[in-house]
Amino acid sequence: MGIIWSIIIGLIVGAIAKLFMPGKDGGGIIITILIGIAGSVVFTYLGRLLGFYAEGETAGFIASILGAMLILFIYRFFRKKSVEG
Repeated sequence: MGIIWSIIIGLIVGAIAKLFMPGKDGGGIIITILIGIAGSVVFTYLGRLLGFYAEGETAGFIASILGAMLILFIYRFFRKKSVEG
């Protein structure tokens, strides 16, 4: 059940991140889910590194959205560089 829950939350978080950062992105629902899940993972480890989360705690909903937005920003940055070069 945990994996299904992660996929659902990943979809919601990824969709909200794309909503806050409008633009033309490739992919579809699968990429949106992966961005959402990766955003949560990134901010979980970043939060542990900075001391916000203890071992075993995960990033909250808002932190997951911020992580997904960070990943989307990085993706767009490198995509723009590859298109120009």
